[in-house]
Amino acid sequence: MAVQHARLQAWVDDTVALCTPARVHWCDGSEAEYRQLCDLLVSQGTFQAVPARPGSFVCRTHPSDVARIEDRTFICTTDPDDAGPTNRWADPVAMKATLRQRFAGAMAGRTLYVVPFCMGPIGSPLARLGVEITDSPYVAVSMRIMTRMGAAALAALGSDGTFVPCLHSVGAPLGPGRPDVPWPCATELSDKFIVHFPEDPSIWSYGSGYGGNALLGKKCFALRIASHLARDEGWMAEHMLILALTPPAGAASRSTTRYFAAAFPSACGKTNLAMLRPTLPGWTVRCIGDDIAWMRQGADGALHAINPEAGFFGVAPGTSEESNPNAMATIRRNTIFTNVATTPDGDVWWEGMTADPPAQLTDWQGRDWKPGAGRPAAHPNARFTAPLDQCPVIDPRFADPAGVPISAIVFGGRRPRTIPLVNEARSWAHGIFLGATAGSETTAATIGTAGVLRRDPFAMLPFCGYHMGDYFAHWLEMGRRLGAQAPRIFFVNWFRKDASGAYLWPGFGENIRVLKWMCDRLDGRDVAEDTAVGHLPRPGSIDTSGLDIDPAVMAELCAVDAEGWLREITLIAESFSALEPRVPKSLRSLLSELKHSFGVGSQRREAAP
Repeated sequence: MAVQHARLQAWVDDTVALCTPARVHWCDGSEAEYRQLCDLLVSQGTFQAVPARPGSFVCRTHPSDVARIEDRTFICTTDPDDAGPTNRWADPVAMKATLRQRFAGAMAGRTLYVVPFCMGPIGSPLARLGVEITDSPYVAVSMRIMTRMGAAALAALGSDGTFVPCLHSVGAPLGPGRPDVPWPCATELSDKFIVHFPEDPSIWSYGSGYGGNALLGKKCFALRIASHLARDEGWMAEHMLILALTPPAGAASRSTTRYFAAAFPSACGKTNLAMLRPTLPGWTVRCIGDDIAWMRQGADGALHAINPEAGFFGVAPGTSEESNPNAMATIRRNTIFTNVATTPDGDVWWEGMTADPPAQLTDWQGRDWKPGAGRPAAHPNARFTAPLDQCPVIDPRFADPAGVPISAIVFGGRRPRTIPLVNEARSWAHGIFLGATAGSETTAATIGTAGVLRRDPFAMLPFCGYHMGDYFAHWLEMGRRLGAQAPRIFFVNWFRKDASGAYLWPGFGENIRVLKWMCDRLDGRDVAEDTAVGHLPRPGSIDTSGLDIDPAVMAELCAVDAEGWLREITLIAESFSALEPRVPKSLRSLLSELKHSFGVGSQRREAAP
């Protein structure tokens, strides 16, 4: 490919001099190139074909390289206060010196791939361009699925276009006489670095080949760097799915199709909701994206969103024909599976895929596995990488360069107690309060202990590229700009449990009933009652027709748990204290109002509403 961009060519030349690769390949994004790289990965032992799924492959990572590494993810700003207490800060000058030592000679014996890519539809005013340099063919083929990668992106860059430089190496240089391995990486945690320089902006990643650490267009660019750009430029980069919701023909609705954006922490059901198969007759959900939304105020004054990605990087365990049949249809072909189990007849498997496991498998580490082995067959964070346009319910506007208008924003998380099934914010500011105080049980999507409750504001805790208090203020400012056209905000909790630990709400396709209630609210129907925590459903206002669920359970799902909220208030206050003095005054006032509603600080607590 002809390179017209002098600054890009100079950066590539400097990187070649630093990393000393054996050869350089500029990725054109073609089908032929993709096939050649997949064949190379098969020959290296990294990929294994999946005969049951045409064009698909399975790979197994090193056991140290299975998830995002928050403890080794850095935000490097001149002033540490700008990174904030929720990020791991490092001095940018010192960090670049450290990284240059790591990258020196790191690609010896390998190919350096130059990967031009576009986040969002090429030509969209909401899109942004990047270039990733990597020594991993796995990254190159994955970036072809996840982004608009190759010659078209390079052409869009032209001779002087703006791009985010993204430098990546798996680390562990081959060295003289050292054989290549199927999954090279730095095996010691201290040798892994996922580093963001938002003031450049640029990204450097060393030592990991795993998705979120190595596919630098994803969380690194599309959230951590983009959130910083969005704050400075007056738009929003969010950890959100985008779906299109259409009621039955002839339904009493003021809009044929509405677009929702929704933020949940990783592995909390974003992909399932984005590809929802409704159980209520006539309702339709179509998918625009399952993970990231870039949103900007349009010429019409409304908030418009694009999905900057071109593929799905979904959590495999728990995905099944019951939980997400559309995802299962999406991954029938042309999919890269990472850390799943394989069957003797040439297919893949993971926990939750079927009610009973096969009698014999090869597990995610290549070992023989049988039921009762005492360990999972697939890693709990096993993934599938598949093209967006393979989804059977992809929305026709998924590549609309203007984006789609957002009617509602939904927050959520895994909460076994206290948080109701659905809650509508009283105002934009109250919605920001709900998003800012969101908590969720941790999952296997990041290295660490799963099942621990932590605050995850806006599901952005690991992904906000600057101080979280300033992030709240940016949301409030966006609300002021949007005015009366600001989307309505809701909070959901599909994961409420009873005393025995059983889920109270059936979830999956039944979640359409909650979305229908939201539409009723958007249409102005009086189906909610005001409470201390927001607008909760009136008894009987959620459509449970054909659903075997006790009215007492519905009442519990939509009730205000006064004792639970007293505990919640304490936790919210602690989370705000950690962000002071940058928590906006309006959010502190809303916390004070919540305390007052439950009598916190009074000599006598009145009965909770």
